[in-house]
Amino acid sequence: MPTVPAPLRSQDRVAIVCTARKASHEDLATAIATLTSWGLEVVLGESTNIAHHQFGGDDEVRRRDFQRQLDDPSIRAILIARGGYGTPRIIDQLDFTRFAENPKWIAGFSDITTLNCHLLRLGHESIHGVMPIFFHQPGGEAALESLKRALFGEPIIYTVPAHELNRFGTAEGELIGGNLSMLQNLTGTPSDCPTDGRILFLEDTDEYLYAIDRMMVHLERTGKLRHLAGLLVGHFSNPQDNQVPFGQTPYEIIDTYAGRYNFPVIYGFPVGHEPENMALICGRRTRITVDESGARVEYV
Repeated sequence: MPTVPAPLRSQDRVAIVCTARKASHEDLATAIATLTSWGLEVVLGESTNIAHHQFGGDDEVRRRDFQRQLDDPSIRAILIARGGYGTPRIIDQLDFTRFAENPKWIAGFSDITTLNCHLLRLGHESIHGVMPIFFHQPGGEAALESLKRALFGEPIIYTVPAHELNRFGTAEGELIGGNLSMLQNLTGTPSDCPTDGRILFLEDTDEYLYAIDRMMVHLERTGKLRHLAGLLVGHFSNPQDNQVPFGQTPYEIIDTYAGRYNFPVIYGFPVGHEPENMALICGRRTRITVDESGARVEYV
């Protein structure tokens, strides 16, 4: 089973860094105030408040900053300021040796799916959840509370309304997943994670419908769907289409492939690039129950 970082406690030190896109201290003001109100001491990494084109510093700055926080035993959690693009550029230059001796929570989503999968491949839990750049988002209060509960080790149970495409059943397995395009991008790399016996969750934003189909074909052809225990389908925000319509919604596309198997599926799970982006603990053993009344997701 993956190692579980210790829950945060009042007065713990947490770092905010940029492994991908840039974020200014002004951008992070709400997050700093929120984390402070949780009783935490916030440390801003050197990759914040600087820019190298779209990135939070060049690759070496971002790598060095993240490595410093990984190695510092006084830092009990690392929150990635924002996603976008850039984490895969530095992942292979990171050394997780000292981190493994004293694991800490690492949290983020989108491009940070790279880290979530890489950590699970190394045998560590991490959090797929709202990032500091979005702490101020209207309508995101429940997502922020779920992140706090995950960080502080408090119980979490999610209930999801019924959806017409849901596939009924009960399943248990470790959670794995995140951004669909990132999961495809990680295939065949040292950050690629097996999905057999696990519960996969998917989300994405701004993708063309044909590209969502292409990525689902890729998941199926590489065997990622074949032995799943279950599937959670989150937000597929702002889907794009060509002049000649593709003819299916994102959920209908996913159901084309998920429907070929017997595992339970939950559609409309609140995770992804929208304010309702509930925290999920990657690597945590989870039970999903899907029936006519809706769905339930709980850690076991």
